[in-house]
Amino acid sequence: MRSAPPRVCECIEPAVSGLGYEFVGAEYVTESGQRILRVYIDTENGIDVDDCAKVSHQISGVLDVEDPIREVYTLEVSSPGMHRPLFTPQQFESFIGQIVRLKLGVAVLGRKNFTGELVETNDTGVVVDVDGEAYDIDWPMINEARLVPQF
Repeated sequence: MRSAPPRVCECIEPAVSGLGYEFVGAEYVTESGQRILRVYIDTENGIDVDDCAKVSHQISGVLDVEDPIREVYTLEVSSPGMHRPLFTPQQFESFIGQIVRLKLGVAVLGRKNFTGELVETNDTGVVVDVDGEAYDIDWPMINEARLVPQF
């Protein structure tokens, strides 16, 4: 899954949870030629701009001291939003029965994108039902996973 390097997450998670927020996950991506460390946080009551600023300030200090990323990057702190990213098997387990969009690094039966109901998680991966057909997708194949909001 498209996640920040483990060392980065190890630095961030205690700082986020120490402030009383859930560390949903982090991704380290390149967009328009710029490196971005995007950190997702949540609470039962949701997240606002002040929460993001508070967490950003805290983890900026931690990242400056620990220095797990040696190149120039921009730090973004955000709520997971309606298109919530899924990073861990436990998060997938929490959303069984929901519609997910998976982007794979390797094609499965000629496809790299799957949108369907998350039916099951197991030790090796997930099962997604796409238009009545079940697909077994192994964890290492998933580059990105997000919930698809249903209205």
